[in-house]
Amino acid sequence: MNTTHKGQIALGAMYFGTRQDRDESFAILDRFVELGGRWLDTADNYSFWESETGRGGASERMLGEWFAANPGIREQVWVSTKLGAEPLVAGKWPESMEGLSPAAIEAALGGSLDRLGTDHVELLWAHVEDRTVPLEDQVAAMGATVADGRVRQLGASNHALWRLERARATASATGVEPYSAIQLRHTYLQPIPFAELPDGGHVVATPDALDYARTEDLAFWAYNTLLAGSYARPDRPLQAPYLHADTERRLAALDRVATSTGATRNQVVLAWLMGGSPAVTPIVGVSSVAQLEEVMAARELTLDADALAVLNSVS
Repeated sequence: MNTTHKGQIALGAMYFGTRQDRDESFAILDRFVELGGRWLDTADNYSFWESETGRGGASERMLGEWFAANPGIREQVWVSTKLGAEPLVAGKWPESMEGLSPAAIEAALGGSLDRLGTDHVELLWAHVEDRTVPLEDQVAAMGATVADGRVRQLGASNHALWRLERARATASATGVEPYSAIQLRHTYLQPIPFAELPDGGHVVATPDALDYARTEDLAFWAYNTLLAGSYARPDRPLQAPYLHADTERRLAALDRVATSTGATRNQVVLAWLMGGSPAVTPIVGVSSVAQLEEVMAARELTLDADALAVLNSVS
């Protein structure tokens, strides 16, 4: 599969069916397609922490309802979903995560397809690492989902780089579909190296990871790209690992470019990500159609050499 990633914004559907009800979710999805959006990003464990049941599935189920209510719309979008991090016992996470055994992968993908009401997804991610299962078994099981037509492309999310490389080498040696996409936490602001993030399981992109994706021609996806609203909203303060002098310099540079281009901070960040090397597919969740329209307008923002020099000269 060679689905286009470059220049795309993936709509994060994390809170569809929990924080956002059917009407809100459908309105955002409808407008996303009207604006030319293609990628929808979800996971089998979204959003268990918001659900009364303590289990995920609400997001995929909401997307499935939207597909059913709009015949033909499934062919207009690409679906990205993830498996491996769903709690099998409510209230016991991460110790009860489903993991990446062949049986877990088979059960999770089957559940996702049922909730989505589709026979395939364009991109399937191993959501987190599972070091309790031999990597060879994981690679074989993930590859089998492509061989049987239920998945078009595979990705590794929140994986150490050496594990990703070993998995790709194993896939090559055994003749199965390799991971061809990588997903990490990445945005314009950078946390203090080695600082512990309050978000469990998040793996921050490093220069090595960006170089690896660029060199190996992997699709690079980024989450938490707008820092949960911290670029735009004073009531959403930055997390402690981002409170340092480099952040102050970067925000000043961001404001200079936003002023010179007439764009918002969010739009500049997204344009910087999409226009970088490697080009990043940012996953962005929104809570309203107005927020969606702001985000999608970032696709039309071209950062010239002067703007990039301002943004990239900060150290």
